[in-house]
Amino acid sequence: MAREQHVVTAPSSGVLTRLDAYDIGVAAWRLGAGRARKEDVVQAGAGVELHAKPGDTVEAGAPLLTLHTDTPERFAYALESVEGSYDIAPTGTDFSATPIVLDRIG
Repeated sequence: MAREQHVVTAPSSGVLTRLDAYDIGVAAWRLGAGRARKEDVVQAGAGVELHAKPGDTVEAGAPLLTLHTDTPERFAYALESVEGSYDIAPTGTDFSATPIVLDRIG
Protein backbone atom coordinates (compact mmCIF):
# COMPACT_ATOMS: atom_id res chain seq x y z
CA MET A 1 0.00 0.00 0.00
CA ALA A 2 1.26 3.43 -0.91
CA ARG A 3 1.43 5.99 1.90
CA GLU A 4 -0.31 8.76 -0.07
CA GLN A 5 -3.52 8.85 -2.11
CA HIS A 6 -5.24 11.44 -4.27
CA VAL A 7 -8.81 10.93 -5.49
CA VAL A 8 -9.81 12.29 -8.91
CA THR A 9 -13.55 12.97 -8.93
CA ALA A 10 -16.04 13.32 -11.76
CA PRO A 11 -16.50 16.99 -12.65
CA SER A 12 -20.07 16.34 -13.81
CA SER A 13 -22.77 13.68 -13.83
CA GLY A 14 -23.27 11.54 -16.91
CA VAL A 15 -21.85 8.57 -18.78
CA LEU A 16 -18.12 7.94 -18.87
CA THR A 17 -17.53 7.58 -22.61
CA ARG A 18 -13.73 7.59 -22.81
CA LEU A 19 -10.86 6.64 -20.52
CA ASP A 20 -7.47 6.80 -22.24
CA ALA A 21 -5.41 3.80 -21.14
CA TYR A 22 -2.15 5.33 -22.37
CA ASP A 23 -2.61 8.54 -20.36
CA ILE A 24 -3.61 6.59 -17.25
CA GLY A 25 -0.55 4.35 -17.72
CA VAL A 26 1.70 7.40 -17.98
CA ALA A 27 0.14 8.72 -14.77
CA ALA A 28 0.95 5.41 -13.02
CA TRP A 29 4.53 5.61 -14.29
CA ARG A 30 4.81 9.18 -13.03
CA LEU A 31 3.57 8.04 -9.62
CA GLY A 32 6.47 5.57 -9.42
CA ALA A 33 4.91 2.37 -10.78
CA GLY A 34 7.48 2.14 -13.56
CA ARG A 35 10.92 3.36 -14.43
CA ALA A 36 12.50 5.47 -17.13
CA ARG A 37 15.97 3.91 -16.62
CA LYS A 38 16.96 0.52 -15.26
CA GLU A 39 18.54 2.23 -12.22
CA ASP A 40 15.26 3.87 -11.19
CA VAL A 41 13.45 2.47 -8.17
CA VAL A 42 9.89 1.19 -8.64
CA GLN A 43 7.42 1.85 -5.83
CA ALA A 44 5.49 -1.36 -5.15
CA GLY A 45 2.38 0.51 -3.98
CA ALA A 46 2.31 3.16 -6.70
CA GLY A 47 -0.39 3.09 -9.35
CA VAL A 48 -3.90 4.09 -10.37
CA GLU A 49 -7.08 2.52 -9.03
CA LEU A 50 -10.04 2.77 -11.41
CA HIS A 51 -13.50 3.30 -9.93
CA ALA A 52 -15.41 3.60 -13.22
CA LYS A 53 -15.03 2.25 -16.73
CA PRO A 54 -16.42 3.49 -20.05
CA GLY A 55 -20.16 2.97 -20.16
CA ASP A 56 -20.61 3.53 -16.42
CA THR A 57 -22.92 6.27 -15.16
CA VAL A 58 -21.10 8.60 -12.77
CA GLU A 59 -22.29 11.33 -10.44
CA ALA A 60 -20.56 14.70 -10.07
CA GLY A 61 -18.06 14.48 -7.23
CA ALA A 62 -17.91 10.67 -7.28
CA PRO A 63 -14.45 9.07 -7.45
CA LEU A 64 -13.22 8.18 -10.94
CA LEU A 65 -9.62 7.28 -10.06
CA THR A 66 -7.43 7.08 -7.00
CA LEU A 67 -3.74 7.82 -7.48
CA HIS A 68 -1.32 6.02 -5.14
CA THR A 69 2.31 6.89 -4.38
CA ASP A 70 4.80 7.14 -1.52
CA THR A 71 6.01 10.49 -2.89
CA PRO A 72 3.25 13.15 -2.79
CA GLU A 73 5.33 15.51 -4.95
CA ARG A 74 4.54 13.16 -7.86
CA PHE A 75 0.79 13.89 -7.81
CA ALA A 76 1.02 17.15 -9.77
CA TYR A 77 2.99 15.51 -12.58
CA ALA A 78 0.65 12.50 -12.70
CA LEU A 79 -2.42 14.75 -12.72
CA GLU A 80 -1.10 16.44 -15.89
CA SER A 81 -1.46 13.09 -17.62
CA VAL A 82 -4.91 12.40 -16.12
CA GLU A 83 -6.26 15.79 -17.19
CA GLY A 84 -8.10 15.34 -20.47
CA SER A 85 -7.80 11.55 -20.36
CA TYR A 86 -11.54 10.96 -19.97
CA ASP A 87 -14.86 12.26 -21.29
CA ILE A 88 -18.23 12.36 -19.56
CA ALA A 89 -21.32 12.74 -21.77
CA PRO A 90 -24.75 13.81 -20.50
CA THR A 91 -26.86 11.17 -18.76
CA GLY A 92 -28.88 9.18 -21.27
CA THR A 93 -26.25 9.39 -24.00
CA ASP A 94 -26.31 6.26 -26.14
CA PHE A 95 -22.94 4.60 -25.65
CA SER A 96 -21.48 1.27 -26.68
CA ALA A 97 -18.02 0.34 -25.48
CA THR A 98 -15.27 -0.67 -27.90
CA PRO A 99 -14.76 -4.44 -27.77
CA ILE A 100 -11.85 -5.58 -25.62
CA VAL A 101 -10.48 -7.70 -28.49
CA LEU A 102 -10.25 -5.55 -31.61
CA ASP A 103 -8.88 -8.16 -34.00
CA ARG A 104 -7.25 -11.58 -34.08
CA ILE A 105 -4.12 -12.26 -36.10
CA GLY A 106 -3.52 -15.70 -37.59
